Amino acid sequence: MKIAIPIAEGKLAAHFGHCQEFALIEVENNEIKKTEMLQPPPHEPGVLPRWLNEMGADVIIAGGMGQKALSLFAENGINVVIGAEREEPHKLVKGYLADSLVTGVNLCDH
Repeated sequence: MKIAIPIAEGKLAAHFGHCQEFALIEVENNEIKKTEMLQPPPHEPGVLPRWLNEMGADVIIAGGMGQKALSLFAENGINVVIGAEREEPHKLVKGYLADSLVTGVNLCDH
């Protein structure tokens, strides 16, 4: 499984479309095996879900995203977890794997 997390300044970016990079974390047997930091293509509607699908992402952990983005990720077979706190990527993934990831409201209000 590969988990994508939008990153700004080393932690989860509040809005995935405005992040500096993505952490793509590969998990096997509930353990982190590999972490890649990837520079995303320029943000345009629909680009990031397709690109993350091509990178092999199964899940995206985000602070927030709009309904259109939620639909596009679903169309690309990527499960979305929204409302995550601004934390470093490995802490978020470990919480997700342990079923203890703290999530709140969708931080995107559109």
